[in-house]
Amino acid sequence: MALRIIAGEFKGRKLRSVRGTKTRPTADRIREAIFNILAFQIQDATVLDLFAGTGAFGIEALSRGAKSVIFVDVDSDSISVLRENIKTFSLENLTKIFRWDLTRNLNCLSSLQSTFNLIFMDPPYNKNMIETTLFNLHCSQSMQNGARIVVEHSFQETVSKSQLPFEISDQRGYGKTLVSFLNYVV
Repeated sequence: MALRIIAGEFKGRKLRSVRGTKTRPTADRIREAIFNILAFQIQDATVLDLFAGTGAFGIEALSRGAKSVIFVDVDSDSISVLRENIKTFSLENLTKIFRWDLTRNLNCLSSLQSTFNLIFMDPPYNKNMIETTLFNLHCSQSMQNGARIVVEHSFQETVSKSQLPFEISDQRGYGKTLVSFLNYVV
């Protein structure tokens, strides 16, 4: 599947993809719908892209005016493709990549000076990684009060309504994909 940037400065430009079936890139139409919902929250956002894969969410956010993006993924093939995509778009000065196991903790963020107000989470489907990652995200103390978290997941895997200081503000279904929009309220 050819991934493209949908809007903004890099509109129409292609992203490299990871070969094989290890990753499941978000379809352009779902990414477009998510960014339409977030339209007024992108400009100057400080973005965290968890389970980043190719970096499509973060690069799309930069294309639409986000200030910076931190990408986190554990897979070496994904990290390699992500580095190529960042280089292709000349985004080295606006990004940082961490190879890290998100289910262990998010201590990789402790050295950063900034906090995030927009977080994308696209974990592997049906692997029970959502609650653990949200817990680790909360423990990292790297989010601003009111930060928006977008979680892409399957309908079989739910986001608990009582999950720490996160409130579900919206959920949208797209085929086999459910997108949950959460707010961080502390």
